[in-house]
Amino acid sequence: MAKKILLVDDAAFMRKMIKDTLSKNGYTELFEAVDGADAVEKFSEIGPDLVIMDITMPNMDGLEALKAIRAKDSGANVVMCSAMGQESMVMDAVRSGAKDFIVKPFKPDRVLKTVSTILGNP
Repeated sequence: MAKKILLVDDAAFMRKMIKDTLSKNGYTELFEAVDGADAVEKFSEIGPDLVIMDITMPNMDGLEALKAIRAKDSGANVVMCSAMGQESMVMDAVRSGAKDFIVKPFKPDRVLKTVSTILGNP
């Protein structure tokens, strides 16, 4: 069964980069959200197996969205993305239930390793 992955970032090119990396490696059930509020709404609709979410976004940031998603589903698999220098936010995310974090700029093999560790192969 294909794993559903929700990609959350306010930058379309970042979502596309991750989407391209995952789709080239067999992950086909890929969904997108443009900010934290959109992510919480789509999480309820889609029920993804994994959420890969940026920390810094308008409307609702990744930390708020993480907490809202974990309130709906305490077992949700959420991986946070952050730029260098956001270590305190990353630690807050881990304390709030994030399974892992990926530092931007992404290295495709790091994204794949994280996804396959959490979900297994596609």
